[in-house]
Amino acid sequence: MGDPTGDAMRFETAAVHAGQDPEPVYGAVNVPIYQTATYAQDEVGTPKVWDYARGGNPTRAAFEAALAALEGGERCFAFASGMAAETTLLLTLRPGDHVLLADDVYGGTYRLLSKVLGPWGLAFDTCDMTDPRSVREALRAETRVVWVETPSNPLLKIVDLAAVAEVAYAGGAKVVVDNTFATPAAQRPLALGADVVVHSVTKYIGGHSDLIGGALVTSDADLVEPLGFLVNAVGAVPGPMDSYLALRGLKTLAMRMERHAASAGAIAAFLDDHPKVNQVYYPGLASHPGHDVAARQMSNFGGIVSFSVGSAEEAVEVAQRTELFFLAESLGGVESLIEVPGPMTHASVAGSPIEVPPELIRLSVGVEHPDDLIEDLRRALG
Repeated sequence: MGDPTGDAMRFETAAVHAGQDPEPVYGAVNVPIYQTATYAQDEVGTPKVWDYARGGNPTRAAFEAALAALEGGERCFAFASGMAAETTLLLTLRPGDHVLLADDVYGGTYRLLSKVLGPWGLAFDTCDMTDPRSVREALRAETRVVWVETPSNPLLKIVDLAAVAEVAYAGGAKVVVDNTFATPAAQRPLALGADVVVHSVTKYIGGHSDLIGGALVTSDADLVEPLGFLVNAVGAVPGPMDSYLALRGLKTLAMRMERHAASAGAIAAFLDDHPKVNQVYYPGLASHPGHDVAARQMSNFGGIVSFSVGSAEEAVEVAQRTELFFLAESLGGVESLIEVPGPMTHASVAGSPIEVPPELIRLSVGVEHPDDLIEDLRRALG
């Protein structure tokens, strides 16, 4: 599988050191939590760096520098949630512009476009982005953004980023990639042609289910200034404590993703052989239709596994019988989680063209011993 870095400083080293020099006065090796709302000025109108913490904070700036380095981008902007990041990015568009959305995306993204920005005047359509021809056919003259998830949520579809970027650019659109599932430890979309990377920092980057956050990373000079303006004008920024926790999470991201992926692979293989499982969705399986593309553009296959059982009722029963897998929304923490996307994380797409199969179960595989997790699933499946 491909190497997501290629920089002089290797990923694990950059995760610990990028933007994180020891504090100069006392030598603290951890970036301090600058718990302040404002900054003293020596003269009227001449702040040292920032005049107010909505515009910037040293702890937040350190996290942004580190994540930008890991994604291979010039700038990172941190936000109070993944949805805050998405909303701020989409506010760079104007009524009448068009967004082309993958047909398997996080329910919150679909809700944002259909219920909030749609009435405001932003148009969107969905298409199967696993086929670049489908993207080409769905592009409009007013398409400004092609919005990709790979692996997607919750069906783990794999999109050939380089191929889709080529099609999008030919149509005059920018490419936005939600890299939450893969993280920069496994995939770097900017190097494959994307203009912007989106993260729910809440998930693998934070890694411990103890913060809410989001981020945008870009090297597009045309986006840096408007995004910087919107960060301050809209104000959907994270506090210093969440920024500190996110920065701490980055330090162990590479190691955690290796464990998540190894355990997810073992669980996917177990489920693939189980008589009560109809289908397993995991790009690490050779039978997955996107396996070859994933092996080329990712360095591991991630820690999310979805699978379908006989009925919606059975899916609910299985999800409620696990003990080590907590029944909960979200993903990417050190603890394993199980959910039924239809009535939970993807309830907002019910009745839409991208409605989730009701018999689908999604697993976020944590860092527990995989044999214990497999036994938990064995009991739950009966």
